[in-house]
Amino acid sequence: MKTKHFKIVEKQDLAPQIKLFRIKAPLISSKFQAGQFVVIRINEKGERIPLTVAESNPKEGTITIVVQEVGKTTLKLARMKEGETIEDLLGPLGIPSPIEKIGTVLCVGGGVGVAPLYPEAKRYKEVGNKVISLIGARNRNLFFFTDKMEAVSDEIRYSTDDGSFGHHGFVTDLVKQILESGVGVDEAVVIGPLPMMKRASEITKKYNLKTRVSLNSIMVDATGMCGCCRVTVGDKVKFTCVDGPGFDGHLVDFDELMLRQKRFEKEEKIALKNWESKHC
Repeated sequence: MKTKHFKIVEKQDLAPQIKLFRIKAPLISSKFQAGQFVVIRINEKGERIPLTVAESNPKEGTITIVVQEVGKTTLKLARMKEGETIEDLLGPLGIPSPIEKIGTVLCVGGGVGVAPLYPEAKRYKEVGNKVISLIGARNRNLFFFTDKMEAVSDEIRYSTDDGSFGHHGFVTDLVKQILESGVGVDEAVVIGPLPMMKRASEITKKYNLKTRVSLNSIMVDATGMCGCCRVTVGDKVKFTCVDGPGFDGHLVDFDELMLRQKRFEKEEKIALKNWESKHC
């Protein structure tokens, strides 16, 4: 569903370089399901970027997205204000996550991956599962949605790379600790940086624990035509936009995907530098 000019009704600073936007998008909010995403184009000449929906409120007709400032477009978006409008918003896209009552679910989030993890954890809880959440960040200042995640979790643990809060180490250490403890877990959902999802999937594979990851590949049209977001899953090539974004973490070729994610790195740095020289 695509219309034009979507109004920003709320903006929040969640953490350093991490912003929340609540956007008026009635048609999208009425159809959104956990696991789906949208594609944003700020203005007529802007690039199209995929962003996962963190919350949807059909009664208000709004969706919520969380943006980390990493490139030209995300910096431009981060500078927008309440009351301003976004040119294009396409969605909801992707296959909804297959969430049902199965028992105990391990929800693992790293960095801004907590934003798309939240609607999944919430839905798992709503259908009657026990939810154990493991949340990691580089330092304590980068945590957000802690109140939301705690509200939908039966148990929650935190980790920081620098030891400033919770476990001193990576969130994948917590995954290993949980599974080594013998706690019965029926499924794992892992969302965050590619290296983290790769490592978590390697750990859960040793325990034969079904693991779903959510990929945020580089996209162009996001409708399955360009092939830009392709990823190898098992022995098959899949398109993240129409076959995902959720995939079996034990089958994803993370090494190939990490290389593909860097293929426009040079151009992205040039675009960011040129924009910053004019606007910073």
